[in-house]
Amino acid sequence: MEKIVIRGGNRLKGDVQVSGAKNSALPLLFATLLAPGVHRVSNVPQLRDITTVEKVLSILGAHVIRDGDVFSVDANAIESIEAPYDLVRTMRASVLVLGPLLARLGHARVSLPGGCAIGARPINLHLKGLEALGAKISLDHGYIEARAKRLRGARIYLDTPTVGGTENLMMAAALARGTTLLENAAREPEIVELAEALNKMGGKVDGAGSDTITIEGVDELKPLIHSVMPDRIEAGTFMIAAAITRGDVRVIGALPHHQEALIAKLREAGAELIEEAGAIRVKGPRKILPVDIKTRPHPGFPTDMQAQFMALMALAGGSSVISENVFENRFMHVCELQRMGADITIEGHAATVKGVKSLCGAPVMATDLRASASLILAGLAADNTTEVSRIYHLDRGYERIETKLKALGADIERVKE
Repeated sequence: MEKIVIRGGNRLKGDVQVSGAKNSALPLLFATLLAPGVHRVSNVPQLRDITTVEKVLSILGAHVIRDGDVFSVDANAIESIEAPYDLVRTMRASVLVLGPLLARLGHARVSLPGGCAIGARPINLHLKGLEALGAKISLDHGYIEARAKRLRGARIYLDTPTVGGTENLMMAAALARGTTLLENAAREPEIVELAEALNKMGGKVDGAGSDTITIEGVDELKPLIHSVMPDRIEAGTFMIAAAITRGDVRVIGALPHHQEALIAKLREAGAELIEEAGAIRVKGPRKILPVDIKTRPHPGFPTDMQAQFMALMALAGGSSVISENVFENRFMHVCELQRMGADITIEGHAATVKGVKSLCGAPVMATDLRASASLILAGLAADNTTEVSRIYHLDRGYERIETKLKALGADIERVKE
C-alpha cells in the first residue's frame, strides 16, 4: 500500500499540463468493439481504470497494444460476449461494453456492477433504452444478458440525463436499423466527443451537447483514429489548487467552454482567472470569499468538482452552502476534512461550511476518487504534514498528480505505508 505525504503551506506557481480525459477515454476505448480492424486512440492517460479497460477488451478477444499514451486495439476477433464480475466490480464503466457488443454480435452478457461508494447509480435506464431498441434482456445470477438479431431505431426518453446510459445507447444505436431519438440525453463534453468519434467511424450522430440526440443507424463502421480531449476534472482540480494555495498556475489543456460553471464560482470566490488559447491561468485570492454551489448535470456545476470546491470553502472568510443534487452519498470526505479542522455540518443533501483561518495537517483516508483529490488540496494549504492513505482511489482518475504538483512547488511525495 502507498500513501501521499504533503507538507503544506507552499504557494503553487508555474505551468501544468492536463492529461487526457478518463471519462472520455473509457467509452472511446469501448467503442472500438463496434468495428473490426485496428483502432488507434491517443492521449490516453495511464490510470487504474484504463488498465481495467485493457483487461476487459482483451478478455473479449481484442488484441491491445499500449505504447505510452497511444492504444492500438485490433478488434477483428471479438468473439466472447461476457464481461465478468471480477473486472466489472472494479470499474462500473465496464457496463459500457453492453451496447457495443449487442450492436455488433447480437448478444452480450455483462455482470451487474452493483453499488459504489458515492451512490447506487442504477443502470435501469440503460436497460430500458436497449429494450426500446429491440433487445430481449434477462437477469441471471448477477449478470445482464441481452440478445437481438439486429437492433432497430426507436424514440427513447431518459427519465434522468444519465451519462453512461446516453453513451451506451448512442453506441448501440449507431449500428441499429433506422433512426434513434434520445430525449433528455446527457450533455457533458464527453458525450460530444463520443459522438465525434462515432462520426469519424462512419456513424451518423447529430445533436450531441443538447438534450436531444439523433442517431441514424448504419450497416457498418470503420476503425477509429482519435486523440482524447484534456480531462476537465483534472484541470478543475489544478485550478482549485492554485486558488487554495494563493498561487499562480497556468493550467495547459483547460478549456474555458468546459469549465464555465467552475470559472464563475472561482471568480466569485475572489480568484483571478485569465482565459488563454488552450489554457486557463488562475491567480489565487488573498482572501477566499464564501460561495454557495449546487451540483447539477452539465452545464451545471459538476458533481465531480464538489469535494474539491468544499476544500476551498473550508478556508473561506464566511459560511457557504454546498448542495449535492446528483449523488445521494457524496459527502464521505467531510469527516476527513473535519479531522483537519474544517467546520462542516451536513443536513440532508446540503453541507454548511463555515470557513476557518487555517487547516491542520492530519492522517486522513480517501473514500473515493474525487474525495481523495479534496484531501490532497486541503493538505496543500494546511499547516504541518498531511498523510493521505488509500490512494488507489486517486490512481483511478489522476495521472501522476503528485509529480505534477511537485513541479509547481508543492512539498509532496508518494511513499510506502
